[in-house]
Amino acid sequence: MFKRLKSIFIGRPLPNEALAGEKYSVFWGLPILASDAVSSVAYAGQEMLLVLIPAIGVLAFGQLTLLSGVIIGLLVLLTISYRQTIDSYPSGGGSFIVAKDNLGVISGITAGAALSVDYILTVAVSVSSGVEQMATAFQFLKPYTVVISVVLVILLMIGNLRGIRESSRIFSIPTYAFIFCILAMIITGFVRIANGYVPTVPEITSAAEPLTLLLMLRAFSNGCTALTGIEAVSNAVPNFRDPAQKRAKTVLTLLAIIVLVLFGGTAVLAQFYHVVPVNNAMLVLIAGQIFGNTFMYYAVTVTTFVILVMAANTAYSGFPVLLSVMAKEGYAPRQLSMRGDRLSFGNGILLLSSIAIVLIIAFSAKVSALIGLYAIGVFTSFTLSQTGMLIKWIRHKGKRWLPKAIVNGLGAVVTAIVVVIIAITKFNEGAYIVVIIVPILIFLMLRVKRHYAAVQKQLRMTSEEISAVDLEKAVYRNRVIVPIENINKASIRALRYAKTISDNITAFTVATDEESAARIREKYALLDTDIPLIVKYSTYRKVVEPLLKFIESTEFDYRKGDMITVMLPQFVVRKWWQRLLHNNTRYFIERQLLKHKHIVVAVMPLQLKDDKTVLKNDQKAPK
Repeated sequence: MFKRLKSIFIGRPLPNEALAGEKYSVFWGLPILASDAVSSVAYAGQEMLLVLIPAIGVLAFGQLTLLSGVIIGLLVLLTISYRQTIDSYPSGGGSFIVAKDNLGVISGITAGAALSVDYILTVAVSVSSGVEQMATAFQFLKPYTVVISVVLVILLMIGNLRGIRESSRIFSIPTYAFIFCILAMIITGFVRIANGYVPTVPEITSAAEPLTLLLMLRAFSNGCTALTGIEAVSNAVPNFRDPAQKRAKTVLTLLAIIVLVLFGGTAVLAQFYHVVPVNNAMLVLIAGQIFGNTFMYYAVTVTTFVILVMAANTAYSGFPVLLSVMAKEGYAPRQLSMRGDRLSFGNGILLLSSIAIVLIIAFSAKVSALIGLYAIGVFTSFTLSQTGMLIKWIRHKGKRWLPKAIVNGLGAVVTAIVVVIIAITKFNEGAYIVVIIVPILIFLMLRVKRHYAAVQKQLRMTSEEISAVDLEKAVYRNRVIVPIENINKASIRALRYAKTISDNITAFTVATDEESAARIREKYALLDTDIPLIVKYSTYRKVVEPLLKFIESTEFDYRKGDMITVMLPQFVVRKWWQRLLHNNTRYFIERQLLKHKHIVVAVMPLQLKDDKTVLKNDQKAPK
């Protein structure tokens, strides 16, 4: 049943040879990797106004344009810098690889941990933001925002598990539709102003506070969310078709141009139209003044909601690839480096979805509660990446290294300043949580690396050691124990197989009273076998402890160097839910026995037929 559902929702497995055809072209890669940055247009300007308007009133619109210009300048700088990163590190991994190679392991995993947190928050914030705006328009949905958010994350997860190519087809159209609608709104808005249209200016009340540096920095830190997602292209270079570097750089440039035009254009429109984003999105309010109650107004409204949800897709493109690179380096579980049935990094997708769902539930899908955690992670990775590239140019130089070093050096300084600004202005809004989580992730990553290194050291053999091995030489004396609960087809099958691998076999059972012991001895005697049956009593109904005690006892005559094979009979049911109806003692026994290096655990399965078939045949049998 599970396989059937998996095939329906995710699709049939793809062969390795299909990987090249699964990768992005520029046309399909752009909307997938740009969705996060493009979606920021829907709330970055709005978040700045929400800080400025209550304090300085109508003066906020002029400051919005100024701050937007600064953010656009930072966007251009980061775009140039990450083009250089793509050229230097085409295998993906972005900030993690750059920082690790040039600044050391701690810096690398710090960048990886910070960026991972940002990707997770991108999913939680984007989906929650979209649902919040939808619930504002349709009030009856407000009690169900958490449920709707969780369902949307699951749908995004399923879409991405279907593979790189198919997910790009599913999620690209909404992004292009949003870009088209906002471009149409910007052009129409400027044309109307040029033709003498005078916008309706609402009454704006403010606290008449002075325009302070702290106020500007708070607004600026809110607006910096427009830059999240820029790094996703450098992380996802391996997902592009060849020439991957060229296509990735093209997508990064187009992404920057689109964000520049949309973000800058809407900021200027906000200054002309003086919308006050209190209960509604800034873009929707501007669209209402420009288009009125027309089709385009509703198109902007709908695509704004959709793009906010689709923004999460950038994280689904970047996070699994980033973790796959870190896993190959040994800083994350190896399972995250493996491609799934549809050639996507399925385990990374599942992990991202699970954590995002936990956050959505924990914070009740409230954007205001989640937004404080946002952006600090990505700007930390920006800073480490830019610093790493600067060190790379200084150490290795190369062709035209000085201009490149200047760009990355400037990027490192500017993004470091932004990190400090965000940390200070958003510390009480939740940024402190990221400051705590990132060191914890760094500690866990180092522990994972240490574990893999220890395992490799213990398993590794030199060529000389391998050549010296004589597999024909008898090293072990194999003795077999078959734990049985009852005399049935499963236990008899295990005993039969045990006789094929050893001449020294013991049947073993645990009884809780004399009556059950006598019953099993009586049945066992009917087998008429030379295999001895050992019955041990367990006052506390334990199974593993009496077995281990017997193995180490003089009764069993265990000698150092002996290998004990414990053959566990196991019947296998047909349906997954049927496993829940049985005590599955075998799993507990196996887990305990595997802790002992002189014990081998083997399972002798007996596959049972379908319940319906067995009972139907039983009814047909002659009485």
